[in-house]
Amino acid sequence: MQATTSPLPLHESIQWNTGPLDLDAYLQRIGYQGSLIPSVETLRALQQAHLSSIPFENLDIITGGEIRLDLEHLQDKLVHHRRGGYCHEQNLLFGTLLNQLGFQVVTRGARMLMGEEASTATAVAHTMLVVSAEGRDWLVDVGVGNIGPREPVPLEEGVEVRHGHWEYRMERSLLGLWLLRHRRHDGWFNVYQFGDELYFRADAENHNFHVSHHPDSPFVRGIIVQHNGEAVRYSLSNLELKTLSPGQPHTSQQITIKALPQVLRELFGLELAPEQEHALQQQAAMLVATPSEGD
Repeated sequence: MQATTSPLPLHESIQWNTGPLDLDAYLQRIGYQGSLIPSVETLRALQQAHLSSIPFENLDIITGGEIRLDLEHLQDKLVHHRRGGYCHEQNLLFGTLLNQLGFQVVTRGARMLMGEEASTATAVAHTMLVVSAEGRDWLVDVGVGNIGPREPVPLEEGVEVRHGHWEYRMERSLLGLWLLRHRRHDGWFNVYQFGDELYFRADAENHNFHVSHHPDSPFVRGIIVQHNGEAVRYSLSNLELKTLSPGQPHTSQQITIKALPQVLRELFGLELAPEQEHALQQQAAMLVATPSEGD
């Protein structure tokens, strides 16, 4: 069964930042030199390039910064300062790129499951994209950490796709929602579910404020950095570094506070200013039980 999520003829400003996008800088940031014709092939290549270059991270929240979703701040942070971001930042920026290239793209609000049963009642908190191209609707998401697909997934019930060594499946849950599943070493893993309801930038702004300020939000309670690589994927939770390879259990190791900037540089491509590194190391020392002394 195919989706019925094709974009409605709404004014673009409801969905997208319509200000000037520094296209050349964005494409240079993600190392993309291919076609810009709005096709599925272009969409796939842009998504892979974005995910390979821009990590998922919440470091501004941990060091006391605010997350802004206007285009000026998104470009300044993710493009010009070569930082990463979380779902609301990444998918709004990527969606703006697609919109300005001529793709039919809309935002959607998803309910994160992260392994829970699809009958679990979770709130809408995740921003993702649906793109209409070449007669099909596609799930596109560059902001779901190291567990999301690296390519567009056809929004059709029962479809299974293999992106390199990583496998995904689209189903309909008992709630009647679209359900994204990821095959891990121990079987199919429920990532999130979402409906066809309209979802605007204002919705993303509300969810962004909640997840960046609520004391129970995982983005407030600890360092989260993830990279969705083609052959290997990394995640950093405070000082626990996990490495995930296709079809295998993850491996885990503890890093030191002293090594934190180097790990961010070498595994996640994050080059922080010295004052940012210092602030992050101070926060890391308060977030973990072991002291930084002697690291």
